[in-house]
Amino acid sequence: MKKNMISILILALLIVNVALTSVMMFSVMGTMKKTSRLIDGIASALSLEVADVAGSGDETTAEISMDDIEVYAIADQMTISLAKGADGETHYCLVSVSLSLNKQDPDYEKYAATVSEKEDLIKSEIFSVIQSHSIEEAESNPDMLREEILARIQQMYGSKFIYNVVFRDIMFS
Repeated sequence: MKKNMISILILALLIVNVALTSVMMFSVMGTMKKTSRLIDGIASALSLEVADVAGSGDETTAEISMDDIEVYAIADQMTISLAKGADGETHYCLVSVSLSLNKQDPDYEKYAATVSEKEDLIKSEIFSVIQSHSIEEAESNPDMLREEILARIQQMYGSKFIYNVVFRDIMFS
């Protein structure tokens, strides 16, 4: 008789457990759906904002596929003295640079072959940009250096077929 009572008690507790679990599941599901909708709304608003920011800049960077990119690596590693900073000491930048060329740009056929011939002029632009910054500026914002170098090279060619500058290696001392 005691075994039957224990079995009935276990069965009753099991039914109560299932009932409470289902109540908890339904109450959490409603909140979870609302939270999911809120997160989806925030994510869609952020993706719109990111798309607006990306669209306001140079549109060619986002549209270039890997097949349409040619990388021109400047073979020499350059040692460039930096402008004197707050400490008044002379600092140096050791940098290796690569240029990304857009094969689909209309000026690619015209200028791509001349990149190696004009490498010294390109190096000169790289030197002048990096030399104009102190070590504090260069270390804190290397993207600023890349953007300035890119703008100077694009201005030199009068074209945007070179659309990105990449530092393969950059060290400051």
